[in-house]
Amino acid sequence: MIGRIAGRIDYRAADHVLIDVKGVGYLVYCSDRTLAALPGAGEHVALYTDLLVREDLLQLYGFTSLVEKEWHRLLMSVQGIGAKASLAILGTLGPDGVGRAIALGDVNAVKAAKGIGPKTAQRVVIELKDKAPEVMAMGASASVAAPEVVADEGEVIEAPVAKPAPAKAPDGAAQAEALSALTNLGYGPGEAAGAVAQAAGEMPEAATADLIRAALKLLAPKG
Repeated sequence: MIGRIAGRIDYRAADHVLIDVKGVGYLVYCSDRTLAALPGAGEHVALYTDLLVREDLLQLYGFTSLVEKEWHRLLMSVQGIGAKASLAILGTLGPDGVGRAIALGDVNAVKAAKGIGPKTAQRVVIELKDKAPEVMAMGASASVAAPEVVADEGEVIEAPVAKPAPAKAPDGAAQAEALSALTNLGYGPGEAAGAVAQAAGEMPEAATADLIRAALKLLAPKG
């Protein structure tokens, strides 16, 4: 599977770009938000990709980060969410916004994406809520970064599928990453730090995702 592609943008369209990789052109479909972040024609770019394979179709989808790609993969696992709907949600909210909406149970935020009805939005939140901490941990980890742009000539590179953060982060890294994820959700530094500290006190060996999950339960409205 093609997991990463790097080359020169030959042209841009409304929902995709053509990337020239050593003389071979690859059509890569992207969300509106990702397209807006890409450089113009003639410039070099690198994207993580996901290949959709069907009997009558082969399509590449491009993402600026492994976190965005992972959310696309998870969104596609929800009944009623295809590639187009997934890109609509990511284009409207961005990967951080998707994580925030799902972690906080904000159905209305997901519903704001074009073509997403209330029942589908609710299904997204319900089915992916338990998985949100793992993806949020990926985003908080410094090891997850955008791919490097190839300056001179394009290349296609096989890349590993995005994975959650390591089971146990060294020293206080898990707490720092959990705190970063919670502040990205909009929680104040004080309340986020308090929740993470309490969770870490109860689970001193917990990984980042487990700390995020426990802290979210502590921060959830009571009653």
